[in-house]
Amino acid sequence: MRRVLLAIGGTIAGLVALLSFKSHAVAGSPAMTANTGLSSTTPAPARSSVGSAGSTPAAPTGSSPAPATSAPGSAPAVLTGQTIQTKFGPMQVQITVVNHKIVKVTVLQQTDLGSLSSQIDQRAIPQLDQEALTAQSASIDAVSGASYTSAGYIQSLQSALDKA
Repeated sequence: MRRVLLAIGGTIAGLVALLSFKSHAVAGSPAMTANTGLSSTTPAPARSSVGSAGSTPAAPTGSSPAPATSAPGSAPAVLTGQTIQTKFGPMQVQITVVNHKIVKVTVLQQTDLGSLSSQIDQRAIPQLDQEALTAQSASIDAVSGASYTSAGYIQSLQSALDKA
């Protein structure tokens, strides 16, 4: 009886540890392949990534952070990241920076290989946006189940931040 209880306790502890594991995207992994070309000078029409994404742009909701008030002489800078080619299509983000702080992230291009890709992006992009605004950097966690979207987003975000 004692062995059974120890086995069950060990199994439960192992299961809890496994379920709480959070993986991180690693630079140089197959999911992190980048397009080395420069971003186009005329980007595709912007799709706001705040709120729910779909076939039409979403209006910003009250859950997004309000833009910071710019100090005199400090104009907002809009920086566009590189277009990153992923297995499921291109990914490109644009950031708005005020006083060295990211105040807005807009997805200009998102993966587009079928309805499953759209569903994944609809769930993942708002999470990635929130993490980027919170972290104020590209050092954010990938979204589980959206490896390619996350990798492309993070790389495009980093290229936009490199321009700042």
